[in-house]
Amino acid sequence: MVKIGTRGSALAVAQAAEVRARLMAAHGMPEEAFEIVIISTSGDQIQDRPLSQAGGKGLFTKEIEEALIDGRIDLAVHSSKDMPTVLPDGLEISAFLEREDVRDVFIGRSVASLGSLPQGAKLGTSSLRRQALVLRLRPDLEVGMFRGNVQTRLRKLEEGVAEGTLLALAGLKRLGVAHIASEIMDPERFPPALGQGAICIESRIGDRRIGPMVAAIHHTATGFALACERAFLAALDGSCRTPIAGLARIDGDGLRFSGLILTPDGRETHDIAAEGRTAEAARIGADAGAAIRQKAGARFFDGWS
Repeated sequence: MVKIGTRGSALAVAQAAEVRARLMAAHGMPEEAFEIVIISTSGDQIQDRPLSQAGGKGLFTKEIEEALIDGRIDLAVHSSKDMPTVLPDGLEISAFLEREDVRDVFIGRSVASLGSLPQGAKLGTSSLRRQALVLRLRPDLEVGMFRGNVQTRLRKLEEGVAEGTLLALAGLKRLGVAHIASEIMDPERFPPALGQGAICIESRIGDRRIGPMVAAIHHTATGFALACERAFLAALDGSCRTPIAGLARIDGDGLRFSGLILTPDGRETHDIAAEGRTAEAARIGADAGAAIRQKAGARFFDGWS
């Protein structure tokens, strides 16, 4: 029996089921050979304040990683954008599935686009990146905290808690509800979170049973893209407290990366672009992170970290 650990939201369970289906297909294994183990994380339990005030990205992985370390599960399935850049000793990201659509979508209660929201309207989001990007485009809007899973956020929208919200298109596609998007955001104008759209598998280093099993479903191009993006994030010490966006695109053995940092109010931004060979993905991301940090200056980071 292979035990797959995951958070309990509908999206998280759908992602775990996708990993299970790919492993079944790759190895000719029956569904009964797998068990999806639901683990409640600190990030799921904290609903009354932004995660940036409670500890950041690791809140969505801590309890799952503890189960992986002590052997209650054999592998863990995560949204890559939730993963801290430093993992617990003994654990590694062992595979990435092929990346889904990286774009964000706007969902309006009564309007079809972000630009159509009335002056001063309230928009709900739990993401500092989305908040900063929204305020860069629409500084007149009131941006408020919108915690909870996809279904919870949609319910809050229906109840009029806000006039609009933003979600990842990849998640809506995996849930089969992409049609609810009012507007798909241009990634050049509204760049995604680093790692957005990519499912990753975390496992114990040196696990001779699980390592070869998950290696069979690893998507190489996505792995290169995420190596670049995670290195950029690591160079900036990025977490839920930092409005950072970026995207690595793979074309054959070439890689193009664009990154952006913002103040939470969206008023000050710095961007960077870099390219090279996929084999140098991590170096490209790290160098871009170091360059944009120097470009912005220490005072910029002191203001919001």
